[in-house]
Amino acid sequence: MFRRLDAGTSAPRPVRITVDGQALDCREGDSVAAALFAGGIAACRDTAVSGAARGPFCMMGVCYDCLVGIDGRPNQQACMTRVRDGMAVERQIGAREVAV
Repeated sequence: MFRRLDAGTSAPRPVRITVDGQALDCREGDSVAAALFAGGIAACRDTAVSGAARGPFCMMGVCYDCLVGIDGRPNQQACMTRVRDGMAVERQIGAREVAV
């Protein structure tokens, strides 16, 4: 379904992140959402009401379906965050926490 548009060009520097504790090799410059898709991970959160899996949809920061925890910070938009080496990404389960 998804494929890179830049196939055949020089490859960017590889970056390693962890997703729910598992290592994932991705490419420098990718968003977290793109790295998840490229790594075969389609869902990044579960809804609070039904528990249905949700994944990146709009890829431009409008829909909020790609919320994940990044380096211990919940409610981060995966489509708007670039990967960095050593980043820890966690799937977000249920309702997001509201800051008080």
